[in-house]
Amino acid sequence: MRLPGIRPACPTPCAGPVITAYNRAMLNPDVSIMKTWPSGLRRPLLAMWSLFWLLMILVAEHDNWHNIYVLWWQPVLWEGSSALVCTGLLAVLLRCGLGQQYLSNSPLRWYWQHMQWLPLIAAVFTVLAYGIRHGVYAWFGLHYEHEPWLQVWLYEMLKLALFLSLWLGVLFGVHSFAAWREQQVQLHAIQQALIDARLQQLKTQLHPHFLFNTLNTISALIHTDPDQADALLSRLAGLLRVFLSTESVSSVPLREELHLLQLYADIMVARFAARVQLVWKIDEAALAVPVPILLLQPLLENAFKHAVEPSLTPVHIEVIAAFADGVLTMSVANEPVPDVTVAGNGIGLRNCRERLQVHYGERATLTATRQQQRFVVTITIAVTGPSP
Repeated sequence: MRLPGIRPACPTPCAGPVITAYNRAMLNPDVSIMKTWPSGLRRPLLAMWSLFWLLMILVAEHDNWHNIYVLWWQPVLWEGSSALVCTGLLAVLLRCGLGQQYLSNSPLRWYWQHMQWLPLIAAVFTVLAYGIRHGVYAWFGLHYEHEPWLQVWLYEMLKLALFLSLWLGVLFGVHSFAAWREQQVQLHAIQQALIDARLQQLKTQLHPHFLFNTLNTISALIHTDPDQADALLSRLAGLLRVFLSTESVSSVPLREELHLLQLYADIMVARFAARVQLVWKIDEAALAVPVPILLLQPLLENAFKHAVEPSLTPVHIEVIAAFADGVLTMSVANEPVPDVTVAGNGIGLRNCRERLQVHYGERATLTATRQQQRFVVTITIAVTGPSP
Protein backbone atom coordinates (compact mmCIF):
# COMPACT_ATOMS: atom_id res chain seq x y z
CA MET A 1 0.00 0.00 0.00
CA ARG A 2 1.12 3.59 -0.54
CA LEU A 3 0.28 7.17 0.29
CA PRO A 4 -1.84 9.00 -2.27
CA GLY A 5 -0.65 11.60 -4.66
CA ILE A 6 3.00 10.58 -5.02
CA ARG A 7 5.12 10.72 -8.17
CA PRO A 8 8.80 9.74 -7.93
CA ALA A 9 11.52 8.84 -10.29
CA CYS A 10 10.82 5.14 -9.85
CA PRO A 11 13.67 3.07 -8.42
CA THR A 12 12.72 0.04 -10.49
CA PRO A 13 12.22 -0.32 -14.27
CA CYS A 14 8.69 -1.66 -13.86
CA ALA A 15 7.50 1.57 -12.22
CA GLY A 16 8.99 3.95 -14.79
CA PRO A 17 6.08 4.13 -17.28
CA VAL A 18 3.59 4.45 -14.43
CA ILE A 19 5.38 7.39 -12.85
CA THR A 20 6.02 9.10 -16.20
CA ALA A 21 2.33 8.99 -17.10
CA TYR A 22 1.40 10.02 -13.57
CA ASN A 23 3.74 13.02 -13.75
CA ARG A 24 2.23 14.23 -17.03
CA ALA A 25 -1.28 14.10 -15.60
CA MET A 26 -0.43 15.70 -12.26
CA LEU A 27 1.58 18.54 -13.83
CA ASN A 28 -1.43 19.75 -15.79
CA PRO A 29 -1.18 23.58 -15.96
CA ASP A 30 -4.84 23.85 -14.98
CA VAL A 31 -4.01 22.55 -11.52
CA SER A 32 -3.46 25.17 -8.84
CA ILE A 33 -0.26 24.33 -7.00
CA MET A 34 0.62 25.00 -3.40
CA LYS A 35 4.33 25.76 -3.52
CA THR A 36 5.39 23.96 -0.37
CA TRP A 37 4.04 21.63 2.22
CA PRO A 38 2.90 23.45 5.34
CA SER A 39 6.09 23.30 7.40
CA GLY A 40 4.26 23.23 10.72
CA LEU A 41 2.35 20.10 9.71
CA ARG A 42 5.18 17.97 8.36
CA ARG A 43 6.10 16.39 11.68
CA PRO A 44 2.50 15.64 12.68
CA LEU A 45 1.94 13.97 9.28
CA LEU A 46 5.13 11.95 9.65
CA ALA A 47 4.03 10.90 13.14
CA MET A 48 0.60 9.87 11.81
CA TRP A 49 2.25 7.87 9.03
CA SER A 50 4.57 6.06 11.46
CA LEU A 51 1.82 5.32 13.98
CA PHE A 52 -0.43 4.03 11.20
CA TRP A 53 2.10 1.44 10.08
CA LEU A 54 3.01 0.49 13.62
CA LEU A 55 -0.67 -0.12 14.28
CA MET A 56 -0.94 -2.23 11.12
CA ILE A 57 1.99 -4.42 12.23
CA LEU A 58 0.62 -4.81 15.76
CA VAL A 59 -2.83 -5.75 14.45
CA ALA A 60 -1.28 -8.36 12.12
CA GLU A 61 0.75 -9.78 15.01
CA HIS A 62 -2.32 -9.90 17.24
CA ASP A 63 -4.43 -11.65 14.60
CA ASN A 64 -1.81 -14.39 14.09
CA TRP A 65 -0.43 -14.67 17.61
CA HIS A 66 -2.16 -18.00 18.31
CA ASN A 67 -1.77 -19.37 14.79
CA ILE A 68 0.77 -22.20 15.11
CA TYR A 69 1.35 -22.18 11.36
CA VAL A 70 2.54 -18.57 11.29
CA LEU A 71 5.92 -17.61 12.69
CA TRP A 72 6.19 -14.36 14.65
CA TRP A 73 8.26 -12.60 12.00
CA GLN A 74 5.90 -13.35 9.11
CA PRO A 75 3.18 -10.78 10.00
CA VAL A 76 5.97 -8.27 10.55
CA LEU A 77 7.29 -9.07 7.07
CA TRP A 78 3.88 -8.82 5.40
CA GLU A 79 3.00 -5.42 6.82
CA GLY A 80 6.61 -4.29 7.03
CA SER A 81 7.16 -4.89 3.31
CA SER A 82 4.04 -2.83 2.57
CA ALA A 83 5.27 -0.08 4.86
CA LEU A 84 8.75 -0.19 3.34
CA VAL A 85 7.51 0.04 -0.25
CA CYS A 86 5.04 2.82 0.55
CA THR A 87 7.55 4.80 2.61
CA GLY A 88 10.27 4.48 -0.01
CA LEU A 89 7.98 5.59 -2.80
CA LEU A 90 6.59 8.34 -0.59
CA ALA A 91 10.05 9.74 0.18
CA VAL A 92 11.04 9.84 -3.48
CA LEU A 93 7.75 11.17 -4.71
CA LEU A 94 7.43 13.88 -2.07
CA ARG A 95 10.91 15.02 -3.01
CA CYS A 96 9.57 15.44 -6.54
CA GLY A 97 6.65 17.49 -5.26
CA LEU A 98 3.87 14.97 -4.76
CA GLY A 99 0.86 16.07 -2.78
CA GLN A 100 1.38 19.68 -3.79
CA GLN A 101 -1.26 19.42 -6.48
CA TYR A 102 -4.31 20.85 -4.79
CA LEU A 103 -7.67 21.76 -6.31
CA SER A 104 -9.62 23.40 -3.49
CA ASN A 105 -12.51 24.31 -5.79
CA SER A 106 -12.76 20.84 -7.38
CA PRO A 107 -12.09 18.20 -4.71
CA LEU A 108 -13.70 15.42 -6.76
CA ARG A 109 -11.53 16.23 -9.74
CA TRP A 110 -8.47 16.28 -7.50
CA TYR A 111 -9.50 12.92 -6.03
CA TRP A 112 -10.03 11.42 -9.48
CA GLN A 113 -6.65 12.64 -10.74
CA HIS A 114 -5.05 10.44 -8.12
CA MET A 115 -7.44 7.49 -8.18
CA GLN A 116 -7.45 7.03 -11.96
CA TRP A 117 -3.98 5.51 -11.71
CA LEU A 118 -5.02 2.98 -9.08
CA PRO A 119 -4.76 -0.15 -11.32
CA LEU A 120 -1.20 0.71 -12.36
CA ILE A 121 -0.23 1.74 -8.83
CA ALA A 122 -1.59 -1.55 -7.52
CA ALA A 123 0.49 -3.46 -10.09
CA VAL A 124 3.69 -1.61 -9.13
CA PHE A 125 3.01 -2.07 -5.43
CA THR A 126 2.27 -5.78 -5.87
CA VAL A 127 5.51 -6.41 -7.76
CA LEU A 128 7.66 -4.56 -5.21
CA ALA A 129 6.02 -5.70 -1.96
CA TYR A 130 5.54 -9.32 -2.98
CA GLY A 131 9.02 -9.39 -4.45
CA ILE A 132 10.44 -8.48 -1.02
CA ARG A 133 8.35 -11.18 0.64
CA HIS A 134 9.45 -13.85 -1.82
CA GLY A 135 13.06 -12.82 -1.33
CA VAL A 136 12.94 -13.00 2.48
CA TYR A 137 11.11 -16.34 2.43
CA ALA A 138 13.70 -17.73 0.02
CA TRP A 139 16.47 -16.49 2.35
CA PHE A 140 15.02 -18.68 5.11
CA GLY A 141 14.56 -21.57 2.72
CA LEU A 142 10.80 -21.20 2.64
CA HIS A 143 8.27 -20.70 -0.10
CA TYR A 144 5.89 -17.74 0.07
CA GLU A 145 2.49 -18.99 -0.98
CA HIS A 146 -0.29 -16.68 -2.12
CA GLU A 147 -3.25 -16.57 -4.48
CA PRO A 148 -2.75 -16.34 -8.25
CA TRP A 149 -1.25 -13.05 -9.35
CA LEU A 150 -4.50 -11.74 -10.86
CA GLN A 151 -6.34 -12.30 -7.59
CA VAL A 152 -3.47 -10.76 -5.63
CA TRP A 153 -3.55 -7.70 -7.88
CA LEU A 154 -7.34 -7.32 -7.48
CA TYR A 155 -7.09 -7.80 -3.71
CA GLU A 156 -4.28 -5.25 -3.34
CA MET A 157 -6.09 -2.81 -5.59
CA LEU A 158 -9.16 -3.01 -3.36
CA LYS A 159 -7.03 -2.40 -0.25
CA LEU A 160 -5.20 0.44 -1.97
CA ALA A 161 -8.50 2.04 -2.94
CA LEU A 162 -9.46 2.24 0.73
CA PHE A 163 -5.94 3.26 1.72
CA LEU A 164 -5.70 5.97 -0.94
CA SER A 165 -9.12 7.34 -0.05
CA LEU A 166 -8.14 7.58 3.61
CA TRP A 167 -4.86 9.39 2.99
CA LEU A 168 -6.24 11.58 0.23
CA GLY A 169 -8.81 12.75 2.75
CA VAL A 170 -6.02 13.49 5.24
CA LEU A 171 -3.99 15.34 2.61
CA PHE A 172 -6.98 17.33 1.43
CA GLY A 173 -7.73 18.31 5.02
CA VAL A 174 -4.12 19.37 5.59
CA HIS A 175 -4.00 21.43 2.41
CA SER A 176 -7.40 22.97 3.11
CA PHE A 177 -6.27 23.99 6.58
CA ALA A 178 -3.00 25.42 5.24
CA ALA A 179 -4.86 27.34 2.51
CA TRP A 180 -7.35 28.69 5.06
CA ARG A 181 -4.52 29.76 7.37
CA GLU A 182 -2.70 31.49 4.52
CA GLN A 183 -5.90 33.28 3.51
CA GLN A 184 -6.40 34.44 7.09
CA VAL A 185 -2.87 35.86 7.17
CA GLN A 186 -3.42 37.63 3.85
CA LEU A 187 -6.80 38.94 4.96
CA HIS A 188 -5.30 40.30 8.17
CA ALA A 189 -2.54 41.99 6.18
CA ILE A 190 -5.10 43.55 3.83
CA GLN A 191 -7.24 44.73 6.73
CA GLN A 192 -4.21 46.26 8.44
CA ALA A 193 -3.21 47.99 5.21
CA LEU A 194 -6.71 49.43 4.87
CA ILE A 195 -6.65 50.60 8.47
CA ASP A 196 -3.26 52.27 7.98
CA ALA A 197 -4.47 53.92 4.77
CA ARG A 198 -7.62 55.19 6.49
CA LEU A 199 -5.66 56.54 9.44
CA GLN A 200 -3.25 58.31 7.12
CA GLN A 201 -6.18 59.80 5.23
CA LEU A 202 -7.76 61.06 8.44
CA LYS A 203 -4.47 62.52 9.66
CA THR A 204 -3.88 64.18 6.29
CA GLN A 205 -7.38 65.65 6.50
CA LEU A 206 -6.69 66.99 9.98
CA HIS A 207 -3.43 68.82 9.19
CA PRO A 208 -4.87 71.32 6.62
CA HIS A 209 -7.89 71.88 8.90
CA PHE A 210 -5.65 72.70 11.85
CA LEU A 211 -3.31 74.85 9.74
CA PHE A 212 -6.19 76.81 8.19
CA ASN A 213 -7.70 77.68 11.56
CA THR A 214 -4.34 78.59 13.11
CA LEU A 215 -3.40 80.85 10.19
CA ASN A 216 -6.76 82.56 10.50
CA THR A 217 -5.93 83.22 14.15
CA ILE A 218 -2.57 84.74 13.24
CA SER A 219 -4.07 86.69 10.32
CA ALA A 220 -6.44 88.45 12.70
CA LEU A 221 -3.44 89.84 14.62
CA ILE A 222 -1.23 90.98 11.73
CA HIS A 223 -2.65 94.51 11.59
CA THR A 224 -3.61 94.95 15.23
CA ASP A 225 -0.61 93.39 16.93
CA PRO A 226 2.23 92.58 14.47
CA ASP A 227 4.68 91.59 17.19
CA GLN A 228 2.32 89.01 18.63
CA ALA A 229 1.50 87.74 15.15
CA ASP A 230 5.22 87.29 14.48
CA ALA A 231 5.66 85.41 17.76
CA LEU A 232 2.72 83.15 16.92
CA LEU A 233 4.18 82.43 13.49
CA SER A 234 7.43 81.32 15.14
CA ARG A 235 5.53 79.02 17.47
CA LEU A 236 3.53 77.67 14.56
CA ALA A 237 6.74 76.91 12.67
CA GLY A 238 8.02 74.98 15.68
CA LEU A 239 4.78 73.04 15.90
CA LEU A 240 4.86 72.18 12.18
CA ARG A 241 8.40 70.88 12.56
CA VAL A 242 7.14 68.50 15.23
CA PHE A 243 4.30 67.43 12.93
CA LEU A 244 6.74 66.62 10.14
CA SER A 245 8.88 64.53 12.47
CA THR A 246 5.83 62.42 13.36
CA GLU A 247 4.40 62.15 9.85
CA SER A 248 4.75 58.35 9.70
CA VAL A 249 3.56 57.78 13.27
CA SER A 250 -0.03 56.76 13.94
CA SER A 251 0.08 56.69 17.74
CA VAL A 252 2.28 58.09 20.50
CA PRO A 253 2.35 57.93 24.30
CA LEU A 254 -0.06 60.38 25.89
CA ARG A 255 2.97 62.27 27.21
CA GLU A 256 4.00 63.20 23.64
CA GLU A 257 0.41 63.90 22.62
CA LEU A 258 0.12 66.38 25.49
CA HIS A 259 3.41 67.99 24.46
CA LEU A 260 2.00 68.64 20.97
CA LEU A 261 -1.20 69.92 22.55
CA GLN A 262 0.81 72.27 24.75
CA LEU A 263 2.56 73.74 21.69
CA TYR A 264 -0.81 74.40 20.08
CA ALA A 265 -2.29 75.78 23.31
CA ASP A 266 0.59 78.25 23.64
CA ILE A 267 -0.38 79.76 20.29
CA MET A 268 -4.04 80.08 21.22
CA VAL A 269 -3.45 81.33 24.76
CA ALA A 270 -1.09 83.99 23.40
CA ARG A 271 -3.94 85.32 21.27
CA PHE A 272 -6.73 85.11 23.91
CA ALA A 273 -4.58 85.73 27.00
CA ALA A 274 -7.15 87.96 28.69
CA ARG A 275 -10.10 85.68 27.94
CA VAL A 276 -8.92 82.18 28.73
CA GLN A 277 -7.65 80.22 31.67
CA LEU A 278 -6.21 76.81 30.67
CA VAL A 279 -5.77 74.16 33.36
CA TRP A 280 -4.11 70.77 32.94
CA LYS A 281 -5.22 67.88 35.18
CA ILE A 282 -3.12 64.91 34.13
CA ASP A 283 -2.80 61.60 35.95
CA GLU A 284 0.82 60.40 35.93
CA ALA A 285 -0.36 56.83 35.35
CA ALA A 286 -1.90 57.89 32.02
CA LEU A 287 1.20 59.40 30.46
CA ALA A 288 2.60 56.13 29.07
CA VAL A 289 -0.65 54.97 27.45
CA PRO A 290 -0.46 55.17 23.63
CA VAL A 291 -3.10 57.24 21.82
CA PRO A 292 -3.62 58.29 18.19
CA ILE A 293 -1.48 61.31 17.45
CA LEU A 294 -3.32 64.68 17.39
CA LEU A 295 -6.40 63.07 18.92
CA LEU A 296 -6.98 65.85 21.48
CA GLN A 297 -6.00 68.84 19.34
CA PRO A 298 -9.37 69.14 17.54
CA LEU A 299 -11.17 69.05 20.90
CA LEU A 300 -9.08 71.87 22.33
CA GLU A 301 -9.38 73.78 19.07
CA ASN A 302 -13.19 73.54 19.28
CA ALA A 303 -13.08 74.88 22.84
CA PHE A 304 -11.17 77.95 21.69
CA LYS A 305 -13.26 78.43 18.56
CA HIS A 306 -16.74 77.89 20.02
CA ALA A 307 -16.26 79.06 23.61
CA VAL A 308 -13.35 81.52 23.89
CA GLU A 309 -13.56 83.34 20.55
CA PRO A 310 -17.22 84.50 20.80
CA SER A 311 -17.10 85.10 24.57
CA LEU A 312 -16.69 88.54 26.14
CA THR A 313 -15.92 87.07 29.57
CA PRO A 314 -13.06 84.77 30.62
CA VAL A 315 -13.51 81.10 29.78
CA HIS A 316 -12.14 78.32 31.92
CA ILE A 317 -10.80 75.31 29.94
CA GLU A 318 -9.69 72.04 31.52
CA VAL A 319 -7.70 69.27 29.85
CA ILE A 320 -8.11 66.12 31.92
CA ALA A 321 -6.56 62.67 31.61
CA ALA A 322 -6.91 59.74 33.99
CA PHE A 323 -6.14 56.04 33.88
CA ALA A 324 -7.84 53.46 36.09
CA ASP A 325 -8.84 49.79 35.77
CA GLY A 326 -7.42 49.54 32.27
CA VAL A 327 -9.47 52.48 30.96
CA LEU A 328 -7.99 55.76 29.75
CA THR A 329 -10.33 58.74 30.11
CA MET A 330 -9.55 62.08 28.47
CA SER A 331 -11.72 65.18 28.57
CA VAL A 332 -11.68 68.73 27.32
CA ALA A 333 -14.17 70.91 29.20
CA ASN A 334 -14.99 74.60 28.98
CA GLU A 335 -17.22 76.91 30.99
CA PRO A 336 -19.21 78.99 30.72
CA VAL A 337 -20.84 78.08 27.41
CA PRO A 338 -21.42 81.30 25.40
CA ASP A 339 -24.87 82.17 24.15
CA VAL A 340 -23.44 83.04 20.75
CA THR A 341 -22.12 80.06 18.77
CA VAL A 342 -19.62 80.04 15.95
CA ALA A 343 -20.65 78.00 12.92
CA GLY A 344 -18.40 75.06 12.05
CA ASN A 345 -18.29 72.12 9.66
CA GLY A 346 -17.80 69.43 12.31
CA ILE A 347 -14.53 68.10 10.87
CA GLY A 348 -12.80 67.94 14.25
CA LEU A 349 -15.25 65.74 16.17
CA ARG A 350 -16.05 63.60 13.12
CA ASN A 351 -12.36 63.03 12.52
CA CYS A 352 -11.82 62.03 16.16
CA ARG A 353 -14.72 59.59 16.10
CA GLU A 354 -13.53 57.93 12.89
CA ARG A 355 -9.96 57.60 14.11
CA LEU A 356 -11.14 56.05 17.37
CA GLN A 357 -13.34 53.63 15.45
CA VAL A 358 -10.48 52.58 13.17
CA HIS A 359 -7.98 52.26 16.01
CA TYR A 360 -10.11 50.64 18.70
CA GLY A 361 -13.53 49.68 17.35
CA GLU A 362 -16.02 49.33 20.21
CA ARG A 363 -13.29 49.72 22.84
CA ALA A 364 -13.36 53.52 22.48
CA THR A 365 -16.14 56.10 22.78
CA LEU A 366 -16.46 59.85 22.29
CA THR A 367 -19.28 61.73 23.98
CA ALA A 368 -20.14 65.43 24.04
CA THR A 369 -22.38 66.66 26.88
CA ARG A 370 -23.63 70.01 28.09
CA GLN A 371 -24.44 70.48 31.75
CA GLN A 372 -25.81 73.95 32.39
CA GLN A 373 -22.81 76.23 31.70
CA ARG A 374 -20.23 73.46 31.23
CA PHE A 375 -19.54 71.70 27.93
CA VAL A 376 -17.47 68.51 28.07
CA VAL A 377 -16.12 66.24 25.34
CA THR A 378 -14.94 62.94 26.80
CA ILE A 379 -12.97 60.11 25.19
CA THR A 380 -12.69 56.71 26.85
CA ILE A 381 -10.39 53.95 25.62
CA ALA A 382 -10.34 50.44 27.04
CA VAL A 383 -6.62 49.77 26.89
CA THR A 384 -6.96 46.10 27.80
CA GLY A 385 -9.24 43.88 25.74
CA PRO A 386 -9.61 42.36 22.27
CA SER A 387 -8.59 44.43 19.30
CA PRO A 388 -11.29 45.42 16.79
